[in-house]
Amino acid sequence: MSKNEELFQEASRYMPGGVNSPVRAFRGIDMAPRFIREGRGCRITDEDGQDYIDYIGAYGPLILGHHHPSVVAALKDAVDHGTAFGAPTALEVQMAKRVTELVPSVDVVRMVNSGTEATLSAIRLARAATGRDGIVKFEGCYHGHGDSFLIKAGSGALTMGVPDSPGVPASLASLTRTATFNDLASVSRVLAAEPEVIAAVIVEPVAGNMGVVPPAKGFLEGLRELSTSHGALLIFDEVMTGFRVSRGGAQELYGVTPDLTTLGKVIGGGLPVGAYGGRRDLMEQIAPAGPVYQAGTLSGNPLAMSAGLAQLDALEASNAWERLESTSGLLETGIRNILEELSLPLALNRVGSMMTLFFTEGEVTNFEQATSANTKLHARFFRNMLAAGIHLPPSQFEALFVSLAHEQDDLDRTLEAIRQSLRATYEG
Repeated sequence: MSKNEELFQEASRYMPGGVNSPVRAFRGIDMAPRFIREGRGCRITDEDGQDYIDYIGAYGPLILGHHHPSVVAALKDAVDHGTAFGAPTALEVQMAKRVTELVPSVDVVRMVNSGTEATLSAIRLARAATGRDGIVKFEGCYHGHGDSFLIKAGSGALTMGVPDSPGVPASLASLTRTATFNDLASVSRVLAAEPEVIAAVIVEPVAGNMGVVPPAKGFLEGLRELSTSHGALLIFDEVMTGFRVSRGGAQELYGVTPDLTTLGKVIGGGLPVGAYGGRRDLMEQIAPAGPVYQAGTLSGNPLAMSAGLAQLDALEASNAWERLESTSGLLETGIRNILEELSLPLALNRVGSMMTLFFTEGEVTNFEQATSANTKLHARFFRNMLAAGIHLPPSQFEALFVSLAHEQDDLDRTLEAIRQSLRATYEG
């Protein structure tokens, strides 16, 4: 038995499913997960000593790669001064200033400790600011594990939300309406059906949790118009896309400004972090400036702020987003060439350094199309890629992430592994 398998057996005695976050359990892949010992650049090593080229990057935050010298140095310095104080630090001010400079919609920002905390707080603020209780989310968009977000779509855009997890009160689920990503008509119907009920429309501007699904032309602009005309706030969940798809996130890339934005991942440099921000008049309703309560003992802690600032400094100093686009474009082109070579009409979506290969034919523009993918073929492909030394997300419905640490040799090895793995997947 391998060390990975031994650890998983032991972990399963002490943690639910043997993990601290469900996708790590490799349930859809039908094998024991790899326990990672260390990472350097775009390479990771598991507890059996096997090396992999990594395209997870902690699901997005490690945009510079693992163990980047600037981030590590900043963390060591921060630890020497103390890990947390329960009091303000200058680092928090520096991060807040940096975020407001980079993100078009953010005048004022509040740091929190996770993306879930950020989205929950943004929804609370939207409800308080509008005096309304309802929200609209999109089928297939994930905004953390808060009760208001764990909602299935049902049969149509006007269907009342029903809980997607035990423990979610039906009364709270009923306040969430669902619409279809990239379908403005579905949003319009929801908003028009219940005037003065919807507090906010929340969306991943680039969906990343049903696999990568870009916004259709005019979709985000339409959301902006519909939200405004119905008196609802527009919230962009940029926990994944913020500082990744462009310097100022998806809102800068597509030129659409929401009322509130949630952030995370990149601004923590690999440490737990989240943030929400927006217009000054909205954010000044947050305590202690206003009556909307939200607090966190470790919010803005020196370790996360130091790592995040070091990462942002390195990104801005290195022409990062142009380089990421170039590297990711080369990977995309290589995959498309392989699909053509092997006559496999699979769907491939990319925005910036986020990408998903869907095991389905035709376009993938929404959740229904994404879930038409053949997950058994994906699992077979994943196992073949892992055996070839390529570490991909263990789910058809996750994004892979390219980092600045991926070089041409890494891309060449990855593309050859994709070619051989696809052949083996379909021959098997």
